[in-house]
Formats: sequence, C-alpha cells, structure tokens
Amino acid sequence: MEQACRDLRLPTVRTRFEDMLTVAHKEQLTYEGFLADLLLAECDDRARRRSIRRVKAAGFPRQKWLADFDFDANPNVNPATINSLASCVWVRKGEPLCLIGDSGTGKSHLLIGLGTAAAEAGFRVRYTLATKLVNELVEAADEKMLVKTIARYGRVDLLCVDELGYIELDKRGAELLFQVLTEREEKNSVAIASNQSFSGWTRTFTDPRLCAAIVDRLTFGGAIIETGTDSYRLAQTRAAAQAAS
Repeated sequence: MEQACRDLRLPTVRTRFEDMLTVAHKEQLTYEGFLADLLLAECDDRARRRSIRRVKAAGFPRQKWLADFDFDANPNVNPATINSLASCVWVRKGEPLCLIGDSGTGKSHLLIGLGTAAAEAGFRVRYTLATKLVNELVEAADEKMLVKTIARYGRVDLLCVDELGYIELDKRGAELLFQVLTEREEKNSVAIASNQSFSGWTRTFTDPRLCAAIVDRLTFGGAIIETGTDSYRLAQTRAAAQAAS
C-alpha cells in the first residue's frame, strides 16, 4: 500500500489512509464513500501545495495578507474596493492597478496582499522592485537576451512592480520598462505601487512623451487607489512610544 502510494505520488493517501479508515469504520461509510473522501483529501492537499508553490514563486519579499490590513488606520482605502479586487476579476481581464500614496500608507501591503490572493487563486504572479526590474532589463539588453527576458515577464498573469517613482530612471531604462508594459498591455495585468502622484512621474521618467505613454499603459481601463499622505506606520510608532513612556 505504502509503496504503491509512493509510486503513484499520492502522499496524502499514504499518510492519512489509516486515520481516515478508522473514521470510515466509525461512520460506517460505504467503500465508495471512503474512496471518495480519500481522493478528495488528496485533491485538496495538492491544491494547497500548488497554492504555496505559486506564492513562493512570486518572489514576495515578505508575507502580507489582505486580512491583516488595518482599514481603520487608513480610512483613505475603501474595504469594499479591496474586497472586490481580491476576487481577481481584474487579473483575469488583464487590467492594471495603481496604488499611489506616501510611504507608510499601506501601498506595499496591499500590493503584496493582492498579489498573494491572485497566486492563491491560481494565477502566475511575479513581484519585483522597479529599479531591480530595470537593472535586469539593461543587463539583458547588454547580453542580447532582452527579447527572452521581456517574453518571460510577459507570460505571468500579474506583474507587481513596487517602489516605482523612488529613483529617477534614465531614458534607456524607462524605454526598456515601457517595452515590458507594452508586451503586457490589455493581455496581462500590471500592478504598481508608487509614492509619486502621476503629475510627479516626470521626475522618474524625464522624457515627457515616454512618461505620458507609461501612465497611459498603467491606467487605461484599470483601478487607481490613493492611499493618502498620512503614514499610519509612523502614527503606530508614535503611539507605541507614548504608551511606553
């Protein structure tokens, strides 16, 4: 029995067989009922393992869950909007998402949380920092691997780009980033988090036409969530300091 389960790659059946058999005897299940429960347990466990692998493959720097987001601390963020996005309909449609706000307002938390929800729902997700992505594209271009690299980023269902706008990008880097966005346009979703309002993106993308084109790619048909300017992380730190004093 054990070796057969190993050969057939049925780890859940192998480890849970005895316990589920005992339950089946107590509940007087039919052979068909016992077999159905055993196979369903295997299927459920496989789905759970696939979900874990997809979340790990996304490359998130830390775990963030939407359920842990403090909506009371940031009233700028509408819970109904986030719950709607958590359904991942926008990912299925290939629509973009922009999270705009100052540091400490929950942009990265929401970006990672929504990316995690998408991965758990079965979508292929990739997380990266904007500067890391641009550096990778520049290196790929230098090594004549740009087409392959852009295609790789084009295949994921959701590309999460964090910290867009923190550092000025030169024209070459901005143009390469634009190529990635163009590859994904109206096919696969892009979600970005930025500490700059769109009017301030000219400091990141110094070419006005390119800046306008990138904004267009990231906003057309998508959702824009403004997380505000008041850092609730700073507020929590101050509150903790006052409580300790």
